[in-house]
Amino acid sequence: MIKSIEQIALMRESGRLLAKVFSMLDGFVAVGQSTLELDTAVEAFIRHELHARPASLGQYDYPFSINTSINEVVCHGMPDAKAVLKDGDIVNIDITLEKDGFIADSSKMYMIGTVTPKARRLVEMTFEAMWAGIRQVRPGARLGDIGHAIQTHAQGNGYSVVREYCGHGIGRQMHEEPQILHFGRPGTGMTLREGMVFTIEPMLNQGSAKVRSLKDGWTVVTQDKSLSAQWEHTVAVTAQGFEVLTLQQQPTD
Repeated sequence: MIKSIEQIALMRESGRLLAKVFSMLDGFVAVGQSTLELDTAVEAFIRHELHARPASLGQYDYPFSINTSINEVVCHGMPDAKAVLKDGDIVNIDITLEKDGFIADSSKMYMIGTVTPKARRLVEMTFEAMWAGIRQVRPGARLGDIGHAIQTHAQGNGYSVVREYCGHGIGRQMHEEPQILHFGRPGTGMTLREGMVFTIEPMLNQGSAKVRSLKDGWTVVTQDKSLSAQWEHTVAVTAQGFEVLTLQQQPTD
């Protein structure tokens, strides 16, 4: 569970490369593209440009390199040639990347064309909720502090928090201990220690928190067909607080 300085350095590199994938997608995702085209582009970029491995491909027999969750899809949406992005859609793209034995995991929301104010607000508030959780990370804090911060921000802005899916420890394996719940009570749960690395990835719904799985065994949607959004970063606990390993570099002029 605790990573050495050397291991975190390797994870930092995996995270840096994964951030490059999203920078590529920033100029690529557009109206009229299918989610399968996105998957093909990401796999090629990871393999041929970054000389790394798309870690989701083949994990738990999953047949793609990314998850693409559009509108009412909460998570684990499967790329499909028939799933074409339309003006007004919101889509979460979730990607894992492995380099030199260590995995980074991140997801980002994309707003396609002109989205409604309600959809934009959901996306923005989910981003803020993720950061509310990240800002709790430091040695001596508790896992419940993270969940409470996310839950408070989400519910205070009128959204529900999906409870069936959570963040997770990460390293040589995609899913390690501990589980990172996106709801909870402050001062409860495991105590954070320097060297822990995990994901924080809240899923917020416009309507009810209830979800259901589709027949494909992967895709999870809101029961009431309301919109859902998610953001995710891989975070390391440092002596000073936290380091986000998957953060995109800010553009410089």
